[in-house]
Amino acid sequence: MGLSQADLAHLPANTRPLDRNTPFTFSCHSGLDCFTECCRLLELALTPYDVLRLRRATGLSSSDFLEHYVIIEDSEDETFPRLYLTMVDDGRASCAFVTAAGCTVYRDRPGACRVYPLGRASKHGASGDTEEHYILIQEPHCHGFLDQVTQTAECYCLDQGLLEYNRFNDKVASILKHPQVRSGKILQPEERQLFLLFLYDLDRLRIEISGGVIPDMTPIAVQEVISKNDEELLLFAIEWLRQRLFV
Repeated sequence: MGLSQADLAHLPANTRPLDRNTPFTFSCHSGLDCFTECCRLLELALTPYDVLRLRRATGLSSSDFLEHYVIIEDSEDETFPRLYLTMVDDGRASCAFVTAAGCTVYRDRPGACRVYPLGRASKHGASGDTEEHYILIQEPHCHGFLDQVTQTAECYCLDQGLLEYNRFNDKVASILKHPQVRSGKILQPEERQLFLLFLYDLDRLRIEISGGVIPDMTPIAVQEVISKNDEELLLFAIEWLRQRLFV
């Protein structure tokens, strides 16, 4: 199932729907005169897996990374807090990790950077499978479309290492797009703090679990959880939080 007519009507003028195997031409490299322009004048929302990878790349704890590199917007008008990468005050709102030579955290760059110039949305189909939908974003400043390098959405996502990012983002979507959220559920202040702790601050989460933040957890279970690697802990945290928020 593709995008509906209602979806198409709300797409910006510079975007169009794209089937996963429909070819398009695009390439990004340092030889382009627009190189790194897409790393400026933007609001870069961060997913939990983005933060996991970036804080690992910087060598910081999750708490220190959030303090130094993340803006947290927690408005009562929004169901969940939103996290954005802090931009440098250089008159162009540049990414903190971009230089003239490119991205200094390229191996661990956020999913939004990897997927550009595509946009991806997913939902669970009736059969339980994940349905993916793509759009192609053609912004005037980007000259990568002039390179005659043929891509498809499926191959491009594989090449950009997006499978792992998509796996975690789709798991988080089970919280963000839960039926109770669509029905207007409002998180209480304590729940909003749990959202930030469990999804974005894994180092502190280990400490909090040791201190009993999860009630009725046996010492053996506590040790098993805090011994998990970051990816395993994040998967555990997503599932625990989903059950905690949507009883």
